[in-house]
Amino acid sequence: MQVTETLNQGLKREFKIAIPASQLRSKVDGKLTELGEKLRIPGFRPGKVPMSLLKQRYEQSVMGEVLEESVQQGSQQLMTERSLRPAGQPKVELVGEFKPDADLEFSVAMEVIPEISPMDFTTVSLERVSVEVPESEVEESLKRIAKRQRASEPAADDHAAEKGDIAVIDFVGSVGGVEFEGGKAEGHHLEIGSGMFIPGFEDQLIGAKKGDKKTVKVTFPAEYGNAELAGKDAEFAVTVQEVRQLKDVPIDDELAKSLGLADLADLKKQARERIEREYGAVARARVKRKLLDVLADNHDFTLPEILVEAEFGAIWQQIEADMKADRLDEEDKGKSEDVLKKEYRDIAARRVKLGLLLSEVGRINNIQVPNEELSRALIQEAQRYPGQQQQVIEYYQRSPEALNQLRAPLYEEKVVDFILERAKIDERKVSPEKFAEEGEAELKGRRD
Repeated sequence: MQVTETLNQGLKREFKIAIPASQLRSKVDGKLTELGEKLRIPGFRPGKVPMSLLKQRYEQSVMGEVLEESVQQGSQQLMTERSLRPAGQPKVELVGEFKPDADLEFSVAMEVIPEISPMDFTTVSLERVSVEVPESEVEESLKRIAKRQRASEPAADDHAAEKGDIAVIDFVGSVGGVEFEGGKAEGHHLEIGSGMFIPGFEDQLIGAKKGDKKTVKVTFPAEYGNAELAGKDAEFAVTVQEVRQLKDVPIDDELAKSLGLADLADLKKQARERIEREYGAVARARVKRKLLDVLADNHDFTLPEILVEAEFGAIWQQIEADMKADRLDEEDKGKSEDVLKKEYRDIAARRVKLGLLLSEVGRINNIQVPNEELSRALIQEAQRYPGQQQQVIEYYQRSPEALNQLRAPLYEEKVVDFILERAKIDERKVSPEKFAEEGEAELKGRRD
């Protein structure tokens, strides 16, 4: 195999590879010989089929197979021998039209991963904020838990429904006098004031009593999931079968035991730990954003255009969809398309830079995602699709690309943890109010 470098400019590389005709002929003849030993052709004993007959019948298809293998093997050999790390799928093309008994010539063009020298992470200084969880927040959490455990009991027949009551209703919805699919139910339990139904629906049931029949008029929200109903006026014929009242559940040992815990102290402990974990997850996300800012500001290397364009294309596709649906961020409204493209291309470049940097840090330090962690992530993903868990798992097992997409965020978090372990982290405790205030200030104006 003869390799000639035809372009070496920035991150762009192009090569012309020539594979001698004699090498191709040897491979074709070898495959034809193997084929002849396996074929059963009337009039010939196994292994005794003349080469001339094999060539006549099978040489063209075997040659196609050899050409494909030669291109793949030659491209891979090029990458290995020259230690090339493509930034994307290399572009492989035949040079001219291949002719039998001629050398095979093809070109390989690519952009390569740039040389990246990660900074000394021990020089990074960051601040991590933690929240001092007040007892009042734990008590509010317990109240929410107790509220979810409430049971309902029938109200008196003359009881007028109030917010917090449950109305057991039959209903039939229609638009323009025509019933629509999914707008009908019997014996539906609706907590008034829960916000589970179309805005305005629940309020019109306040004051209703057992046996009442009501016509509820509403307007579907413009962003309603069903495009055929979005923004349209509708009427619901409602029959109130029953009004039920929710009975408060005491916050005590019995509540804790009903949840499988030892006692109220255990319930409080778990409630506090859950709140601390939630604050901790948000705090970590803030530290990560600050770290990424530091990494972006302290590294400068050429970015592969193919990766930037791919990232920008994905971002811009979403922006165009937001434009059509009038969902653009307020700060983007009124800007020209050229200005928006410039801003979002910069965001795409930043994402590519950070992605390449984190990947290089992981490669240099041999950071891996253990199979058991990937398996847990796969199970969690499958659980998002009740009844289809096995199909989801099989899909990921069959698709290396999909599995890599599942692995990518796990890998990124491991690399971030690796860097944070070496950085200097100052701890500061704040109140929940201060934590929320600082979070809003930090996020204001961020677009990455």
